[in-house]
Amino acid sequence: MQKNLVIVESPAKAKTIEKFLGKDYKVMSSYGHIRDLKTKEFSIDIEHDYAPQYVIPADKKKLVSELKSEAKSAEQVWLASDEDRETMIRQAVNDGAEVIVCVGYLYGASLAWAADQYPDVKFIAIDVTQGDIGTDAIPANCYCITFKEEQAGYLAGYAIAKDGKTKLGFLGGMAVPAVIRYGYGYVQGADAAAQELGTNIDINYFYGGQFYGDANITSRMEGWYSNGTQVVFACGGGIYTSAVEAALKNNGYVIGVDVDQNYIGVNGVADGSFAYNPFITSAMKGLTEAVNTALSDIDAGDWGDIAASNGNFGLEDGDYVGLPTDADSWNFETFTTDEYEALKEKIKSGEITVDNSSDDSTKPTVSEFTTVNYIQ
Repeated sequence: MQKNLVIVESPAKAKTIEKFLGKDYKVMSSYGHIRDLKTKEFSIDIEHDYAPQYVIPADKKKLVSELKSEAKSAEQVWLASDEDRETMIRQAVNDGAEVIVCVGYLYGASLAWAADQYPDVKFIAIDVTQGDIGTDAIPANCYCITFKEEQAGYLAGYAIAKDGKTKLGFLGGMAVPAVIRYGYGYVQGADAAAQELGTNIDINYFYGGQFYGDANITSRMEGWYSNGTQVVFACGGGIYTSAVEAALKNNGYVIGVDVDQNYIGVNGVADGSFAYNPFITSAMKGLTEAVNTALSDIDAGDWGDIAASNGNFGLEDGDYVGLPTDADSWNFETFTTDEYEALKEKIKSGEITVDNSSDDSTKPTVSEFTTVNYIQ
């Protein structure tokens, strides 16, 4: 029997969090919210204190059944939804934690409280900046880790265009800095490859405004694929589910984000829910590597060197961003690992500089070979 089941919202982070928690924890994702108000009838019970009446969407029923099944076999279930962040931190401290790793910019406000409440606890904050925390400076007992997502996006865009794809898409979750950098890097990389090849490419570019897929986003993706889009970079938590669903209906493909999401395609084929694996690659950042580096600094007594600072990791610092190169995850047709390694070296050396703008109003400059359709 699994001792602890932790249910988080983001599927991209679930596997990484499970590695940190260890063998006594199983981490699953709810892929965003799992219930909605009724859509075809009035969903507020006026006669009973205006209680909302929720339903489980059809596309979430299988997932809810799986979560229920796992919950029955666990000794304890942790619901790590947005509003429970402070509760999770408090519980970790009560359990004796001296170092707590918090993943995601939405932890910002909770970290401002926790750093002050627990001054003797060390906090490692992944994808969190001083601005997210909202304090005048990063707290003395907090170390923020961010990544150069634009480099990972560039690698993915360049690789997919060099692989022969000319009709591309970018589906972002919300237009937050990390997602914007991923997307703008993707555009820059694809444009660079288009210039080398002398080939015209088209990119549809859209933010869903949320970090989960739904029927409306799936319908939009189906429109893209049916009109010629070959591959979509799905960047934003569970929003990839809409891209995958639409891709499978139209013989299309998907690029994953944050971690190697190839396992989703492999598992889908294995259980019969996918006709084929739609994942060509994933634009990754080294979540595990960065945290392990910070933990090593703590073990070495060097916490003072990183506390109250923001480590921003890219290829110049090591393999902190990139594409998965395991044979099972390398699903390109012609783009080779040698080409990939050569491209990485050019970024490391500074021969290639990727614009790291996270201003949604300032679009990356592209050549005459690239047309980007920014959709509001």
